[in-house]
Amino acid sequence: MEYAEKLITALVLPPAGPILLALIGLVLAWRDWRFGKALIVIALAVLWLLATPAVSDALKYSLERRFPPLAMGEIPGADAIVALGGGIQPATSRNPYPDLGAASDRYWHAARLWRAGKAPEIVVSGGAMPWRDARSTEAEAAVRFLVELGVPDNRILLESASMDTRQNAQMTEAVLRTRGARKVLLVTSALHMRRALARFEQIAGIEFVPVAADHEVAAEPPGLIRWLPDTDALDGSRRALKEYLGYWASR
Repeated sequence: MEYAEKLITALVLPPAGPILLALIGLVLAWRDWRFGKALIVIALAVLWLLATPAVSDALKYSLERRFPPLAMGEIPGADAIVALGGGIQPATSRNPYPDLGAASDRYWHAARLWRAGKAPEIVVSGGAMPWRDARSTEAEAAVRFLVELGVPDNRILLESASMDTRQNAQMTEAVLRTRGARKVLLVTSALHMRRALARFEQIAGIEFVPVAADHEVAAEPPGLIRWLPDTDALDGSRRALKEYLGYWASR
């Protein structure tokens, strides 16, 4: 089921979505050239715009601005810190060491909160996709990283079976219930926080305080170069649209 959902999402979002639209236009052009041609132009224009830093940053900032960075003094104390997966790749058959991704700030910030005494324990959440080459779950790789950042392993709790944000919330709930947690700091990327918080707020009896990390969008000056296609910008647009799609689906 998880594989099918991820496959459908990959086909809908860029770059596959606009490319498929252009291919449909190419096929239709054989019967109705005007309509098919228009479809091809629209698909290419959408792909171009989504690949520009200007549009990509606008999409990402529309999500990130809801959860700005917080100074440590603004963050309340809590019973636990939940750090969601998505920031580290477990060891593989070709690489014996976990690989930090762009969203690994989630774990760094969770460790920072723990060192500041904001909560006594960190819960790491994230499994391993069965179709990928992984020697461990992401949660297990995260424990290794947090220990190297100075967090004792007996202060880290694992939820290592979830495959997506919905399962993160469902399976982390059981861990938090066993600890009697009433207030929890939820740590994930600012881009991901809206969707994640919507899922976790469905858990009754536990207050979740959003503490976003991994803010990506800077105040870049305008210029022509920001309207030229860039692969990083296209990936940013894809991730932002994925968050909107996932949030609407959860609603």
